[in-house]
Amino acid sequence: MSFMTNRILSAFRTALAATVMIAAAATAADASERLSTSNRSHQIVIRIDVSDQEMTVMQGGRRLHSWPVSTAKRGHVTPTGTYQPQWFSRNHRSSLYNDAPMPFAIFYDGNYAIHATYSTGMLGRPASHGCVRLHPDNARVLYEMIWEQGKADTYIVVQD
Repeated sequence: MSFMTNRILSAFRTALAATVMIAAAATAADASERLSTSNRSHQIVIRIDVSDQEMTVMQGGRRLHSWPVSTAKRGHVTPTGTYQPQWFSRNHRSSLYNDAPMPFAIFYDGNYAIHATYSTGMLGRPASHGCVRLHPDNARVLYEMIWEQGKADTYIVVQD
């Protein structure tokens, strides 16, 4: 990509993140509460809070799920920002980490993905090399939800 294209994408991601964060700031515990007035009932927003090791899944401004996750352990990083899914792999195996299983992988930034883990005892605290790990049941729900809705209507917001 050219330098100018990267700058434009960066500005777009920043503006989108600000919009999503403003909508998310209005959240409350009630799952049926409206988080925005966009009336885009199909749009999916996945907010990953690295500090809290938690993922919140919203669709059409309604909170549907809150799940514990594992993000990067010490010495590694889970990049922050706003992304859209790039590609899916239902039964992915890592080419970087000894063929490690990464079921229900949703890749959003190069080699970074949201995927299932079998180390469920580690959920809720940092444990990965940078990916966002979920319980296999939750990863399947998320994967199928996004697969059905489509990448274009899905936003992934990773924040500290």
